[in-house]
Amino acid sequence: MRVLIVMPLYNEEQTLEGVLRAVRGYAPTADILVVDDGSTDRSPEILRRFPEIRVIRHPENRGYGASLMSGFRYALEHGYDVVVTMDCDEQHEPYLIPDLLSALEGVDIVSGSRYLPGSSRGQDPPPDRLRINREITEEVNALTGLGITDAFCGFKAYRAEALRKLELDEPSYGMPLQVWVQAAALKLRIREIPIGRIYKNPARRFWGGLDDPEVRLRYYREVLHRAAQRWLRGAESAVCTGKEHRG
Repeated sequence: MRVLIVMPLYNEEQTLEGVLRAVRGYAPTADILVVDDGSTDRSPEILRRFPEIRVIRHPENRGYGASLMSGFRYALEHGYDVVVTMDCDEQHEPYLIPDLLSALEGVDIVSGSRYLPGSSRGQDPPPDRLRINREITEEVNALTGLGITDAFCGFKAYRAEALRKLELDEPSYGMPLQVWVQAAALKLRIREIPIGRIYKNPARRFWGGLDDPEVRLRYYREVLHRAAQRWLRGAESAVCTGKEHRG
């Protein structure tokens, strides 16, 4: 099984080297692809210390979703069987990569969850992030019936055949919402596993005008509703009533 670990990167010079070394240690047979989304700090210099790691560089910042989509395209074009996604900021623990891969047996997508039983280790989330995650997760479940507990965790494993079915085009942080809606519409098999809650930088910026929590919440809802309108029948009534509607 050929595994590619896709790591979006934007200005993580403080944590990048340590994360790369840890990933290499816990996933020695996987290939690593870093998608540098226009970093302006020392991150590109640090990447040059790891010639074995594949790098895609966006000349300017395109967004978190755009970085993942670049990684997905690379994986599909180069014949990988599985894609693991994780961040470069120490929020995701590399020792859990084998757990993600093991959990893929019999399913299409495995997603980390900071809110499953067993996910209590780590810090309390910033209140605005916790509130937004809960509200959007509830709306995702009302629309899809997936029953997930964490709509935004970026620590995932995907089977390549599942990725080929997805039509993703949201360049910013709302792209995972497209994944959930399409996964439900396509009847993909989903599994969550518990991971720790780690917030090395609770005050980190979201960029793209999304630092304001209410602006961010409205943006997520817009992405979710657009995806539901395209992929699921009865989407708007599901959001309004909280009842499940499946296409």
